[in-house]
Amino acid sequence: MPTTHFYEPSKGHRLPHSPFKAIVAPRPIGWISTVDPQGRVNLAPYSFFNALCETPPIIGFSSKGRKDTLRNAQSSGEFVANLATYALAAQMNLSAAELPFGEDEMRLAGLDAAPSTMVKPPRVAASPAALECKLLSITELHDLDGKAVDWFLITGQVVGVHIDPMYLRDGLFDTAMARNIARCGYRGYYAETDKLFEIVRPDEASALSQR
Repeated sequence: MPTTHFYEPSKGHRLPHSPFKAIVAPRPIGWISTVDPQGRVNLAPYSFFNALCETPPIIGFSSKGRKDTLRNAQSSGEFVANLATYALAAQMNLSAAELPFGEDEMRLAGLDAAPSTMVKPPRVAASPAALECKLLSITELHDLDGKAVDWFLITGQVVGVHIDPMYLRDGLFDTAMARNIARCGYRGYYAETDKLFEIVRPDEASALSQR
C-alpha cells in the first residue's frame, strides 16, 4: 500500500502551508448582503458556504468571529446570498475589505444594488442569481474538548430566488455560462466553472435501461 503524508492537525501539517482548504475544494462563494439596524448595506464573501438542504432549500455559511454580516443577520433575521462569478471576481474581492461598521462594501466595489422581494437586504444587480434568506440559526462551533473556537455557523431558509433569464437554457440554469467561481485554498486561489460533465446515477441508469 502506498505511503501517505499523514498528519494530525493538532500537531501540525509539516508542509509549507496547511492543505486543508485546498483539499476541501472547490467551495462555492457565499457573497452575502445584509443591512444593519439603520438600513446600511453590508456585502462580504464567505468561502465556507454551501447548500445544506433541498426541501426546504437551506443554505449555510460560517464566519470567523462576530463580523458585521453575522451581527446584521442576527439583528434583522435576513440575508441574501448573491452568486459570485468570474465576471464579478474583482468586485467580490474588493468587498472582502475590512471597513468600519456601517460602510457599504457594495458601493466600494462599484456595484449597483437591486431591491429584494421577500427581505430587506438588497441583492447585487449584476449577479446572475440571488437567494433571499430568512435566518434559521446561528451556532458557535466547538472542538472535541467542548471549547468554543470563535467560528459561527449561520443557516438560512431560502424564501425567494432571482435568476437572470439570460442564464436559463431550456428551463435549466446554465452554470457554465454563468461561470461560477469557487475558493480553492491557499492565498488567492479560485476555480472557474466553465465546463460541465454528466454522470448518470446507478439507479437512474437502471431505470433508463428498463424503458
